[in-house]
Amino acid sequence: MAKLQAGYLFPEIARRRAAHLQKYPDAKIISLGIGDTTEPIPNVITNAMAERAHALSTIDGYSGYGAEQGEKKLRAAIAATYYADLGIEDSDIFVSDGAKCDISRLQVLFGSNATIAVQDPSYPAYVDSSVIMGQTELYQQDVQKYGNIEYMRCNPENGFFPDLSTVPRTDIIFFCSPNNPTGAAASRDQLTKLVKFAKDNGSIIVYDSAYAMYISDDSPKSIFEIPGAKEVAIETASFSKYAGFTGVRLGWTVVPKELLFSDGHPVAKDFNRIVCTCFNGASNIAQAGGLACLSPEGLKAMRDVVGFYKENTEIIVDTFTSLGFNVYGAKNAPYVWVHFPGRNSWDVFAEILEKANVVTTPGSGFGPGGEGFVRVSAFGHRENIIEAARRLKQLYK
Repeated sequence: MAKLQAGYLFPEIARRRAAHLQKYPDAKIISLGIGDTTEPIPNVITNAMAERAHALSTIDGYSGYGAEQGEKKLRAAIAATYYADLGIEDSDIFVSDGAKCDISRLQVLFGSNATIAVQDPSYPAYVDSSVIMGQTELYQQDVQKYGNIEYMRCNPENGFFPDLSTVPRTDIIFFCSPNNPTGAAASRDQLTKLVKFAKDNGSIIVYDSAYAMYISDDSPKSIFEIPGAKEVAIETASFSKYAGFTGVRLGWTVVPKELLFSDGHPVAKDFNRIVCTCFNGASNIAQAGGLACLSPEGLKAMRDVVGFYKENTEIIVDTFTSLGFNVYGAKNAPYVWVHFPGRNSWDVFAEILEKANVVTTPGSGFGPGGEGFVRVSAFGHRENIIEAARRLKQLYK
């Protein structure tokens, strides 16, 4: 624990936001920092949750502990909706209280002797959970990296996909596509290379697909679209950014039965044991919401919400582009990755907060590869996005 650098990124941003408000109590702050959804959950989904909640007050409708792996109906609906024709079965799916929680449960499965590789930049939970598990050496201030983690640099020069020929073998490869924070989605060709790389090295890929529904080109939405991926990959996903479930908490992890440790033991068997030890299953009310998400009406409602955030993304992209900035991501993700060449990310964060009352996320919070960038989230009410765009144009005109 003592190795961890400062606080987790997002609470640190919240702390700086609070300090700014203390200094300027009347500031009208717009938060485009932490990727938290803002739009109401569609009625078709909340109605199902309300119905399930009320049923708990009846003799017939009450239920206590459920299956740790999730309700059968929901596992079947996830398999049918997101993995049809990919050979993933209901029994491969573990329903959870969100992808972030599953990342830490997977780390418990891998243990403190595992070695990991991460995209640089990447979502901080992979690195921080690795440090907490005792997989790393000390933080090296000069390079801003932890010892014993392979940081796979992803930048505009390499199309945000690492040069795998320079990456040493690790036990685990954390890979997020569309990526948080860069918004880059890996192509079929790139993911085919990644799967081959993992196969050749005997590595397991933990594929974070939390933003797959934001993909609008032909990039794969699941690692299991790649032949052979079931033998090397685990996929984690979530309803958070599709249905506004950041507070409801519901996600899932796919551990295919074809995925085996080097001694032939099924990975899913051990993950199941960990889930049964660490978790009592996702909330039955949340799972009722998940099932409604995957009804035809629910899917349409989720697509509408995703579409709304994608329109916000376009407004942010147009704003920065018109000001002459190089902008990345956005097309397949709710994040805009803005380049401020030669600048310190935290300085840019402070400048935008101080002068425009807009909260962003400093790129260096996602790893040394994020230095000189700022992540701007498209999660916000439309009027706030438009007002933030106006303030940014005034600041950088």
